[in-house]
Amino acid sequence: MLIDACRGESSTRELQLYGPPREVLAITAHPLVEAGQILGAMVVIRDMTDARRTDEVRRDFVANVSHELKTPVGALGLLADTISAGGDEAVTLQLAERIAREAERLAKIIDDLLDLSIIESQEMPERDLVPLTLIVDQSVERSRPGAEALGIELVSSPIAATLAARCDRRQVVMAITNLIDNAMKYSERGSRVEIITSTTSNLVEIAVCDEGIGIPSRDLERIFERFYRVDRARSRATGGTGLGLSIVRHVAQAHGGEVAVESTEGIGSKFRFRIPIEAAGAMRMFEAESTKLGGLNG
Repeated sequence: MLIDACRGESSTRELQLYGPPREVLAITAHPLVEAGQILGAMVVIRDMTDARRTDEVRRDFVANVSHELKTPVGALGLLADTISAGGDEAVTLQLAERIAREAERLAKIIDDLLDLSIIESQEMPERDLVPLTLIVDQSVERSRPGAEALGIELVSSPIAATLAARCDRRQVVMAITNLIDNAMKYSERGSRVEIITSTTSNLVEIAVCDEGIGIPSRDLERIFERFYRVDRARSRATGGTGLGLSIVRHVAQAHGGEVAVESTEGIGSKFRFRIPIEAAGAMRMFEAESTKLGGLNG
């Protein structure tokens, strides 16, 4: 490239470095010309890793959305054709139930896509001072019907009434509910899913622990990507959309926090959701304000 540039020819090449980590570099060589004379050459190296990764994620996202929507839509068409052809009443009823399930799955994919779009588009989520007990209790109650149907025990650790987080309650409850539902999908009947809340000086951690099948180490880095599934067949059978964990990660990051996972195949997984915590003093102010408003309303 330098030789070509010294001859007056510009050129650009892309170089991939297979790390880890993998990097993509764009190298451009230009001739340095003054008064019609070539004085030398200049080489510019740009790191294109993030740009290429963004392009790759965008392509995968479009392909995955198309696939995930096409599957239930195709199933709905085939089932409708079968019903229209007539037949046994019991068979027709079964097909109608399958149509309802596929329609529900399609609606869930669309709802998750909309939730993810809203979370990603917000520069800063709305934040109120919310007791942690309220966040965990609402998440558990949302998941309880599914747990009872699957024969899974939901257990949550005691939480001090003075602990609170300044957050978008709807988003955080949605994130914790997704973690609980994900744990149940990969757990066996008769097992338990435990929600453990702990704190440090400035963070609250809500951990969701299961006794399920675990996650292979090769998949741990990718499970928070949109539509990535460790076990596609099982996820489809349990109604998973492949967006739940991606929503969890975006909610945590939008609140200045993070989500992490530890897992051992055949033993289970532990997902840790961490966001900043409010001090007990702030919670007492919150309680005092609530009491004052209650008195005014009374």
